Amino acid sequence: MAKLSQDELLAQFEELTLIELAAFVKAFEEKFDVTAAAPVAVAGIAGPGAVAEAVEEQDEFDVILDGAGDKKIQVIKEVRTLTSLGLKEAKDLVDTAGAKVLEKVAKDVAEKAKAALEAAGAKVTVK
Repeated sequence: MAKLSQDELLAQFEELTLIELAAFVKAFEEKFDVTAAAPVAVAGIAGPGAVAEAVEEQDEFDVILDGAGDKKIQVIKEVRTLTSLGLKEAKDLVDTAGAKVLEKVAKDVAEKAKAALEAAGAKVTVK
């Protein structure tokens, strides 16, 4: 493998998006067991065009109950299972269209909650 000059490396980094560059930095840190002192400075190498291309991956989700459907009792039971709400609070939440069942949870937790609520007959949105 031919050794690349610093200018050639910078030219290669300019073509990467911020997401690709972040993945490279992570792989570099793991390979050489180091930590980047200023990852923001490395991202600056990508140039101003890459900032527009960068899309932050969402890591917190809200589970929103759009409707209880025809099995309201099962949905109330499932809401109580997913939250620490009492019977009255869970019923009030189910009666409120657009109510947030869970807020700022991980993607896998949100997907499991959505699946459980839909299995009980509810209409659910994850945002």
